[in-house]
Amino acid sequence: MRSIATCALLSLATISGGAIAQSANTWPTRPVRLVLAFGGPGGAPDVMARLIAPKLGEVWGQPVVVDPRSGAGGIVGMEIVAKAAPDGYSYVMNSPAHVINPALYDKMPYDTDKAFASVSLMCETPNIVVIHPSVPARSIKELIAYARANPGALNYGSAGNGSSQHLSGELFAKMAGVKMTHVPYKSGPAAVTDLVAGLLQLTFGAGSSMPMVRAGKLIALGVTTSRRSSSLPDIPTVAEAGVPGYAASAWYGLFAPAGTPRAIIEKVAADTTRVGRLPEYKDKFAQGLIEPIGGTPAELDAFLQAEKAKWTVIVKESGARAN
Repeated sequence: MRSIATCALLSLATISGGAIAQSANTWPTRPVRLVLAFGGPGGAPDVMARLIAPKLGEVWGQPVVVDPRSGAGGIVGMEIVAKAAPDGYSYVMNSPAHVINPALYDKMPYDTDKAFASVSLMCETPNIVVIHPSVPARSIKELIAYARANPGALNYGSAGNGSSQHLSGELFAKMAGVKMTHVPYKSGPAAVTDLVAGLLQLTFGAGSSMPMVRAGKLIALGVTTSRRSSSLPDIPTVAEAGVPGYAASAWYGLFAPAGTPRAIIEKVAADTTRVGRLPEYKDKFAQGLIEPIGGTPAELDAFLQAEKAKWTVIVKESGARAN
């Protein structure tokens, strides 16, 4: 009887494994939904998703429907995919909010660690340390010297409490040993508007500040990423300009509902990585300061662990809360 039961179980496992493999080989048979949990029109996730979606549709033989659902720091879009069927037809792009929100919010409608399966790290875009011309500094080292000599004199704006811009500033203050006052806004562009008006001294903002920099109304001192941006090669990193080891970026990862067949996840990771690196998108990505990355689910998992460890500490030390 045990032999019969064992054979039955092995047969069932073989059938189940075959079904998963077959689903990966025949997938997709209907449109694929790509939810954008963060960023509005013209932002990095929106630009990247709308550029590569048609090509992925060609590769997969089914349309890829881009569905912007930003709100509540990415929670709105993430919840939609957390509750979606794990059948390979629902994905979501999210920002560092993926690892920041659990420390920022008292309650969330899903367990981040259990509700999602990592797919691929799609891209990153730098935050940029930008100052008003009235600030007597023309380098990161001079900015630090001024901040140390004038504790609390610098007000920096961001896209809101817990945003990558906010925490980039908190990390800078901690590593540089300076005191600055954070001023949260509803969006990054709103902070840039007040920076140009002289109501703020600096921001750790996204690319929306660069038109003002090019017009001479603001001054860019450094990019927050660990390496220089290929789109802004003349702007040094904060690390090389005066804060060794500093690294922060607005990155965007791709996630599926937990339980999505592994074979499908690996196929999606490989295809999105290949398509995201196609030369035909290089110039358009550069305009949005987008650095395509890609990679495997395991690589994204390792990256998330490091990001979670870093930002959880910064959120707690800053006292930032979203509710």
